[in-house]
Amino acid sequence: MRRSKTPLGAQTKSLCFNAHAALPEHRLSACAPSGHFVRYNQYQRSEIRLAAKTKGGEVPVRQSGIRMASVETTQENRCALGFIGAGKLAGSVIRGLLLKNFCTPDAILASEPNVETRAQLQTELGISLTTDNSEIAAKAEIVFLGVKPQMVLPVLRELGDAIANKLVVSFAAGIRIAQMEEVTPARIMRVLTNTPSAIGRATSAFASGPRATDQDREKVRAMFGAIGLVVKVEDEQIDAVTALAGSGPAFVYAIIEALARGGEKMGLDKWASLQLAAQTALGASELMITSGKSPAELIKMVVTPGGTTAAGLRVMEERSVAAALANAVEAATKRGQEMARENS
Repeated sequence: MRRSKTPLGAQTKSLCFNAHAALPEHRLSACAPSGHFVRYNQYQRSEIRLAAKTKGGEVPVRQSGIRMASVETTQENRCALGFIGAGKLAGSVIRGLLLKNFCTPDAILASEPNVETRAQLQTELGISLTTDNSEIAAKAEIVFLGVKPQMVLPVLRELGDAIANKLVVSFAAGIRIAQMEEVTPARIMRVLTNTPSAIGRATSAFASGPRATDQDREKVRAMFGAIGLVVKVEDEQIDAVTALAGSGPAFVYAIIEALARGGEKMGLDKWASLQLAAQTALGASELMITSGKSPAELIKMVVTPGGTTAAGLRVMEERSVAAALANAVEAATKRGQEMARENS
C-alpha cells in the first residue's frame, strides 16, 4: 500500500470544501465585492459566473452558491474525500478537483485494485492510496463510488454500518438511490459526470435521496461546480443525463472524427483535419454557451442560401444525421433503464 508523504490528517493548509469558507487565496480577489459583477448565462442557470476585471482582461471564476477558502486542516475541520474505485471517471474527477484547487492531494484517499492505476495516481497526483475499502469508510467524510454498476450494491453491503453517518455519492449508471438505500444506512446521492472533468470542463448532474441534507447537496454542488457545469435533477432523470452528458463525449468524438475524415477525403492532412474539426466543435460550443443563442439562431448566422454550408446541411438532412444522434441518446437512456431493472 503506497501513500503520499503528507498524512491525511496533517496540520497543513488545505484548500478543501468548508461550508463557511471562501475561494483559495490566489482566486479570492476575483470574488471581492468591489469592482466585480455577476453574469447569468441562459444555458448555465445552475451556476453563478463571476469575473474580475484585471489589466489582462476579465478573469472568470465559477461559484456554486457557497464560498470556498483555504483553512487550517485539523481533525475537527479537515475535508477528507474518499474514492472507492479511481479509474477513468473517478480519476478524472480527482484530477479536476486538484486542477481547480478545490482541495489538496493530502485531502484525498482512494482505494483502487489496479496496480498500474495506483502507481499512476501516486506519481502524477500525490494522493493517498490503498486497496482497503474499509479504510475509505473509516477516514473519508464523503465516500464516492467509482466502481462498475454491478459492484455498487456489494460494496455498500461490505461497508455496512461503517458508513452509517456518511454521505455516499455514486457515479454508477443504472443503480437507483432507492436500491442503494435498501442495503446501506448511509445518506445517498448520485452524480452523473464525464471525463472532461479532468480539465475542469465537466457536465454534471446530481440527484439526492431522502436522507441527504441541504448541506450535502450544497457540498456536491460546490464540488462539481468547481470543475464545470452542474445541475440538479431527479433520480429518474439520471438515465437521460447519463446518455446525453455521460455518453455524450463519445458521440461528440465520433462527430469530430467523421468531420475530420471528410476534410481528409477532400485533401487535407489527417492531423490538420482532426485539429480543425476539434477546434471547430470547441469554438461552436463555447459560442453557443456564451452568447445564449439557440442552435437554430447560430446556424442561421453561418448559412448563406445556396452556399457551402447549405449544401452540407442538406446532405445531413437527407442522411437523417439529427435523427440518428437523437436516437443514440434514446438508446443509451433505455440501456440505463434496463440496467436498473437488471440490478433490482
